[in-house]
Amino acid sequence: MVETVKIGPYHPALFEPQVFNVTVKDGKITNVDMELGYVHRSIEKLMTTKTYNQNVFLAERVCGICSAAHSTVYCETVEKVFDVQVHDRARYIRTVFFELERLESHYLILALLSHSLHEEEYFTKILSDRELLMDLFEHTTGNRVHYAVNKIGGVRVDLTPTTIQKMKKVTNKLRKLSNHILQAFGDNGAFTPKIKGKGILTKEKALVLGAVGPTLRGSRVKSDTRKDDPYAAYGDLSFEIPVGSDGDVYDRHLVRAKETIESINIIEQALDSLPEGPIQEEVGAPLETQALGRVEAPRGELIYFIKSDGTDVPERVKIRTPSFANNYSYTEIFLNQELTDFQLILESTDPCFSCTDRLTIVDQETGKKKLLLFSALDGRETK
Repeated sequence: MVETVKIGPYHPALFEPQVFNVTVKDGKITNVDMELGYVHRSIEKLMTTKTYNQNVFLAERVCGICSAAHSTVYCETVEKVFDVQVHDRARYIRTVFFELERLESHYLILALLSHSLHEEEYFTKILSDRELLMDLFEHTTGNRVHYAVNKIGGVRVDLTPTTIQKMKKVTNKLRKLSNHILQAFGDNGAFTPKIKGKGILTKEKALVLGAVGPTLRGSRVKSDTRKDDPYAAYGDLSFEIPVGSDGDVYDRHLVRAKETIESINIIEQALDSLPEGPIQEEVGAPLETQALGRVEAPRGELIYFIKSDGTDVPERVKIRTPSFANNYSYTEIFLNQELTDFQLILESTDPCFSCTDRLTIVDQETGKKKLLLFSALDGRETK
């Protein structure tokens, strides 16, 4: 028997409002269709109404758990528009906060995995120790979520010797947490038998469907923007890129667990070799040009495109988030899987629906969807 199961927009299996139309035959998934638009916020359009400096704070709010990632790539892209070079100390500080945020993000998804598998000891342990990161953010920046660390030309927050010592104490404790989590992925680990072999995305399919981040690396593809196109201080630091073997739920989470160790290594290296010097550079007027920037956010490659007309307000800002890139993998990883595993497989890509959402224009009279040029939103003539 073939039936269509509608999941969402509000459902226990979903983090945020979204709709999945799941086709099921004899309890197994044969097709998945995704509907976007439930939390669309017009951030790209808003960025063309505010100054470059104001947009730093707007970029942070594309995604709360990736705020440092968004503000970093935004600032680095804008710095190309302004033709300004960031001082070494600021590059290293950006890297430290970027990796602290990666830890925060990875620990959260690993805690959610524990909760989904009813491994409550791991769930409470991970979230309890993750609070060390939240307290550290609050101590260093005054905020637990939107840190406002970055600014065009550098950073707003310097690291004192006392803060550096506090960070090292936190990373030392988190290293023990990461090793504890990795035990759950062992041959006799608590997670392994419950997630091994589910939601497989092969290397070939991952490349064809444009997967990024841990979703791609879980499928045996060693691709990471920090290595492939270094930014901030990543080109000066040593770290490994973990990859999976089978591309299943197990591998996607194992990659994240191993990446927490690498993030701790990066943070400690950056703190030990933190250069002296200023943390901000004077910024002049923007050039009439366009620039592209990309970073490795916790969920994968995050891309910003900015077009400047020489004024203090960007003419166009385009954002390609990793969750949007990973959407296409849903057409593959759900196939022939049990409907009861839907939530587990979906969460293995760590989707962010708020940064995924796009606007769909529907003709009220005909009910048909259509494309609309960005310029039409300004009232300008379309081609």
